[in-house]
Amino acid sequence: MAAPSEHTHHIKIRSTQMEMASSGLAGRTEDFDRKLKDADTELERIQQQREELERKKTELEELTSRKRAFISQQVELGEKLTSSLTLIDRELFEIRNEAEDLEQCRSCFAAHLDKIQKNNPENWTRENLSEKLERATMIADIAADEYDQAAAHFEGTRSGAVFGRAAKRGRAGKRQGAASEFMANLRNGFAFNLSVLVLGGLALLVYLLK
Repeated sequence: MAAPSEHTHHIKIRSTQMEMASSGLAGRTEDFDRKLKDADTELERIQQQREELERKKTELEELTSRKRAFISQQVELGEKLTSSLTLIDRELFEIRNEAEDLEQCRSCFAAHLDKIQKNNPENWTRENLSEKLERATMIADIAADEYDQAAAHFEGTRSGAVFGRAAKRGRAGKRQGAASEFMANLRNGFAFNLSVLVLGGLALLVYLLK
């Protein structure tokens, strides 16, 4: 009867060992699952970091490209604006000078017109006809000469059309010779008055010596 009793005790030991083994296996499985889950979480975090880095890289490349485009535009636009400002300043300088010349020319022409219109041949008597005609002709000749000089001076400018002469661009050297001298005298107030005084005096002297 002793043999069956030992056999029963042996079975209980193996059952306990199996339970312990099963418990250990379950623990290792849970540990493996936890580590696997942690690994997945870490991979997911790394993937998110990678995507974030890729996004930042793309954003930086776009910003760099936009920066280069802006610098290129800045240089090109800067050159255009600088060149335009230089040309505008030059154009404004010529416009101001031309406007000043026109103002002087207008005053001169107005004075000529006033003197010419004051001559009324119908009121001249036979006694003073020669003197009046001589002076009137001299005034008209001076006005015509100065008109031609002014027309030559403004030829090739915007104001050339005022004198019936087509305007041209780039009038380098136009302020030389008689036209330039005319405007220089005109600015000093001598182009009209001095000519009238001198020629008028000569005409009067010739008339008195007849």
